[in-house]
Amino acid sequence: MFEEIRPHLAELRTRLALSVASVFVAFVVTFTFHETILEWITAPLQNALAQVQKNVTHKSMTEWRIEHNDTATSETNATADEEDAAYFAETLSLALRKAADAAQEGLKSALNEAAVAARGLADTLRAQQNFNAQITTHQVAGTFFVALKVSFFAALLLALPFILYQIWLFIAPGLYSHEKKMILPFVVGGSIMFLVGVLFAYYVVTPFGFQFLITFGAFLYTPLINIEDYVGFFTKIMLGFGIAFELPVFAYFLALMGLVTDRTLKDFFKYAVIIIFMLAAILTPPDVLTQLLMAAPLIILYGVSILIVAAVNPETPDDEEEETTTDAAKDTHA
Repeated sequence: MFEEIRPHLAELRTRLALSVASVFVAFVVTFTFHETILEWITAPLQNALAQVQKNVTHKSMTEWRIEHNDTATSETNATADEEDAAYFAETLSLALRKAADAAQEGLKSALNEAAVAARGLADTLRAQQNFNAQITTHQVAGTFFVALKVSFFAALLLALPFILYQIWLFIAPGLYSHEKKMILPFVVGGSIMFLVGVLFAYYVVTPFGFQFLITFGAFLYTPLINIEDYVGFFTKIMLGFGIAFELPVFAYFLALMGLVTDRTLKDFFKYAVIIIFMLAAILTPPDVLTQLLMAAPLIILYGVSILIVAAVNPETPDDEEEETTTDAAKDTHA
């Protein structure tokens, strides 16, 4: 038995070696641009921190107050460490109002706007002093290891088409001649869908998820985010969405090999929804919004997979008749 599978093991070893070599070559290239890649990876976090800092207007001993930018002024509720800034802002406001009373009507309106702006500037300065979120590292070689991680992640994406090609070459000997012609859809389609999943996570999921999580935590603590933890968290989300978006590609080739039909996927739909939400809870941050942003596209992709399978390997009436005949025969024997 071992002699029969030995050629397959040798073939598998060859494909794995070539895949690893492709990732290594891509890693050499991506490590050269690790700073640019790291800037791209941390951009959603930087934007979320900037947005939260723009919205936070006050910190008392126990809580932050969030300004929704729907009013031009804010109430005076300063603590002891803010009294000086509030005093100067109030003095400037009163002085400008007195000057406005003695000026012409048109000048009065302009001076009132200046007073409001001065109050807003004082609030902004206090917020900037209190909310000082940072991205940090707790290790001497932390930045170096982060550069290795982001370079490997980028190398994996860069080498993905070649890896898919090696996977195809390994399974191709067991396929029929007409199935072997599907190499291009497998490689191109798989690469594109993985990239679409990564881009969806980057431009849709992370902006909402990061801002929600940072705002929630900023009520109690000043965010000092460890870059090592963030990179691991980020790559987990990207890979999770990339793999999840491969669902139509997998369904297509399973249908091509006759392993599933549209009826199979339809009957499994209610279980698929439960599995999708479980995966979303595991692969995304612990908030309902981000989980829904992953679960909703997956359910849609599952529906697309049903349409694809229906076009490739639909359930035929002959199959239904065979099932009916089998059930009748079982009842007769019973």
